[in-house]
Amino acid sequence: MKKVDAIIKPFKLDEVKDRLNEIGIKGITLSEVKGFGRQKGHTELYRGAEYVVDFLPKIKMEIIVSDDQVEDVINTIMKAAQTGSIGDGKIFVTSLEDAVRIRTGERGEDAV
Repeated sequence: MKKVDAIIKPFKLDEVKDRLNEIGIKGITLSEVKGFGRQKGHTELYRGAEYVVDFLPKIKMEIIVSDDQVEDVINTIMKAAQTGSIGDGKIFVTSLEDAVRIRTGERGEDAV
C-alpha cells in the first residue's frame, strides 16, 4: 500500500475529486493548509499599507491506495490540478506499512 499526499490549489479541489472518483478512488482525507514553495508568497496592499503574504492557502489530500493504483492516482491528480502557473502544488508518495479499520478490525488493503 502507498500513501499519496497531494498539495493543490483550493479552486482545483472539485475537479481533482471528481476525476479521482472516476478512476475508482473511494476515500480521501482533506485538510486546509497553508504553505509556500518556490513562489515565496506575494505582496498585497491593504488600506494603503503593503504587506507580504508568506503562506498561501492550499488543500492537502491524503489518499491510501494499493501499489498498482499509484501511477493512475498521480497522473489523475497531475492532469486535474495543473494550471501551468507557479504554485500548482506537489505530490508525495510514501510506503504504508499497515492500515486498521477500527470498527471491524480489518487490516491491510481490506481496511482501506
